[in-house]
Amino acid sequence: MHRFFNVLYQIYMSFLNKIFGRKANQETVKVGGMEDFMTLIRVYLQASMAAQVGITNLAALPDLRVFKQTLKVPTLNNKLGLGEKKRCAKMLSEVYGLSDTFGTEIDASVKRRCKRLQDVQPYMLQFQGFSQDLMMLMGNIMQWKFRLPSFMRSALRSMTEKAVHDVMTKNDWKDDNVRRTAAQVRHYQQTLGFSEAWMTEFVHTTVMLAKKEKRADIDDEKLKNS
Repeated sequence: MHRFFNVLYQIYMSFLNKIFGRKANQETVKVGGMEDFMTLIRVYLQASMAAQVGITNLAALPDLRVFKQTLKVPTLNNKLGLGEKKRCAKMLSEVYGLSDTFGTEIDASVKRRCKRLQDVQPYMLQFQGFSQDLMMLMGNIMQWKFRLPSFMRSALRSMTEKAVHDVMTKNDWKDDNVRRTAAQVRHYQQTLGFSEAWMTEFVHTTVMLAKKEKRADIDDEKLKNS
């Protein structure tokens, strides 16, 4: 599971590097940035799965283990995942401004697809495909709109919301690749049950973090050259 999210994070960074012109080999970690965001999402997913399926072995959930031990999160009601989800949801809200429904939709999706321990790996593969295709598709559809300055955050969110709605309703795409990927995203959405609002929040937050890190990169370069 840890390897899965490392791969997913690299996919996102490769995609966003291309859009924003960041250096592909950059290794600087920004606190509260993209890497932290993806870490919290995987922690929340692992916590939700642990609570839903009844996983008790922390060794099988490396990100949840580190999160729990580092922050000393107590186990609620003798059930792994409950307290960890609560703490993680609080951090996603305070650090990234995500709504309460962001986590509850993950819970609903996990409950819908993960009935047994054997369902966990197939779910992770489906989530990977959904997340990857959604981000790639948004990049193809929105293109230059992702490069709007950060002070136009509200406008970018509205554009993202419209693009997500188009993906879920529009059929007359001119580009064959866009049409095929849109169909795949719809299939994943129907299977996993995420709403358009969740998809919009995920894409918009990811893009805004990438823009923030790009701005920080520019400022760091100016300091080095001053």
